[in-house]
Amino acid sequence: QVRLVESGGGSVQPGGSLRLSCVAPRSALSMYHLAWYRQAPGNQRELVASVDTRGTSNYADSAKGRFTISRDNARNTVYLQMNNLKPEDTAVYYCNANHYFTHEDTWGQGTQVTVSS
Repeated sequence: QVRLVESGGGSVQPGGSLRLSCVAPRSALSMYHLAWYRQAPGNQRELVASVDTRGTSNYADSAKGRFTISRDNARNTVYLQMNNLKPEDTAVYYCNANHYFTHEDTWGQGTQVTVSS
């Protein structure tokens, strides 16, 4: 099973930027649909952005125009560039990989993003 390792979370002021990374050290992520989810305290986990094996991306309305998901298959890495961050973006962000054929589903451990002044 693929293992996902996330990094890049932290604390920023409103309007700031962060880039999250998710790497699969020993797997070929090219065969996986990839996504970023987030979960704020007391809320359900929600989809932020996804990119399929062909590179087609989709975004939650809250992320459109501010976040960009990208994948680098050569580095087995998926990124989430987050700009113009708002306090309501505060959450634990999780990377998800879903195999295009078997639908094997894997989650990362999560990385905390805090936006406050």
